[in-house]
Amino acid sequence: MQNSTPEYLAQCKNALNAEQAKSLSETNNWSHVNKQQVHIDWDALYKRLATMLDGSQASSPAVQEIMAQRYAIASRFYVPSREAYIGMGLFYSDNKDMKDFHNAYHRNMVGFLGEAIYVYA
Repeated sequence: MQNSTPEYLAQCKNALNAEQAKSLSETNNWSHVNKQQVHIDWDALYKRLATMLDGSQASSPAVQEIMAQRYAIASRFYVPSREAYIGMGLFYSDNKDMKDFHNAYHRNMVGFLGEAIYVYA
């Protein structure tokens, strides 16, 4: 995430935490979301994205089209702000379980996804 200061990245992490906590409390832990369908949709999206990692830039139009689809899926829970969405990518890198989950699709998925989310946001 080029040109990002540690302060800005901390702000993004804080935005994610605050927005998710607010959404969870207001929606009875996201009871409105069909979580099974979300996981099916993310699985298909990550499988497509994994095929692009070794030959694409995070800023490429094809990757950014997938990021638009990914943002739409994430928005089923709540519509994250720019900073919270960037914070989501940072969370995937910081959280071992999320990192392992995403990197199971491709060894470099978390880093690439974080950069692609940053570009999209």
